[in-house]
Amino acid sequence: MTTQLNPGAKTSTAPTATQFATPLAAPGATRFAAPVARPSAARGGTGAVGVIRTTTIAVLASDPITGEGAALGLRRHPGLRLLAPEEFPSADVALVLTSAVTEETMTRLEDFADRSENPALGIVLVTEGIREHQVLRAVELGLRGVLWRQQCDFEQILEVVRWVAVGGTDLPPTVQGWLVDGFRSVQRDVLGPRGLTAAGLETREVAVLRLLADGLDTADISRELSYSERTIKNIVSGMMTRLGFRNRTHAVVHAIRSGVL
Repeated sequence: MTTQLNPGAKTSTAPTATQFATPLAAPGATRFAAPVARPSAARGGTGAVGVIRTTTIAVLASDPITGEGAALGLRRHPGLRLLAPEEFPSADVALVLTSAVTEETMTRLEDFADRSENPALGIVLVTEGIREHQVLRAVELGLRGVLWRQQCDFEQILEVVRWVAVGGTDLPPTVQGWLVDGFRSVQRDVLGPRGLTAAGLETREVAVLRLLADGLDTADISRELSYSERTIKNIVSGMMTRLGFRNRTHAVVHAIRSGVL
């Protein structure tokens, strides 16, 4: 059964341009009551003091009033550049504002992601409710931030936009739980029965890489795993060809970065 999350008991009306340009009082919004200290997204990653990094933003709103309000608020902040529709493919962040996520919303997001020229595109979604299967689809498109529309003000949205622009992720606990459950389901029902891991490696490939990482050579590994040396060489060769590894060290590094070692 599909799960839908709508954290607000009351149905809120669509925010006006003034509401999105001016911070709102958000009674009951505890998730941002004490924001975690984060690296400033306005500063460049080189460590140079005073260097401003411009973040380009595309606003996708379900109604023009909300869109204009968000645009007005964004233009007031240094380090942010609001993009015209023809510039959307170059956006660092897509800010999506909608009362409820519908199939039309998802189609619009898919079209936006397909046209994006930025492999690091991050999507921030501000909504009143979203379904579990929609979250899983949106993450594939670049979703990195979710805010409940009736529990946040513009300053909180702005902070998440800046955080996502530097590669951060900000998701409510329930959404995080959906993603964990989805990952476990894929591992259990799809990858596991095929002897695969989330890193794209077979379980016996992981066993070989673990011993390679410990410094064992082909002969040592064959004795440890009770395989012939030829089998070990075939396992390594097949893995490197399939995943495009340059050498054994590259394969070990991939496994470590993927969390399987």
